[in-house]
Amino acid sequence: MLTIFYDGNCPLCYSEMQSLKRHDQNNLIKLVNIHSNDFNTLYPEVSTENAMKILHGVYQNKQLLGLEVTHRAWTLVGKGFWVAPLNWPVIKTMSHWVYLLVAKYRHPISARLATLMNLESKQCNKGVCFDKPTNIDNRRK
Repeated sequence: MLTIFYDGNCPLCYSEMQSLKRHDQNNLIKLVNIHSNDFNTLYPEVSTENAMKILHGVYQNKQLLGLEVTHRAWTLVGKGFWVAPLNWPVIKTMSHWVYLLVAKYRHPISARLATLMNLESKQCNKGVCFDKPTNIDNRRK
């Protein structure tokens, strides 16, 4: 079982996790929103602050970070060919740096993509979020 700790307030992140679960026919992946009320109680070993910087996962008692989580998740659901290049020598280094940049700015990127691609957003604590049912942007401080 792979447990993924993801930012459920990020429309892009939420959308990818939902897509991943649709492909998870054997229930091999557990998704945990780091903004859940009981997150710190249930997962004290995972820092919310660190998980906001980079995707965290646990697989076979080993911590995975960033694209390691993505690669393992899509491989488990039989779509490893989609992410195989992420482990190729030259591409692995470049994709890691691109991932860190996208992760850092995922909320503004998500807000823009949410409006363009009609991505669903479950929550928003700050910044700009997309409210799919009403198709409006909500700004919260």
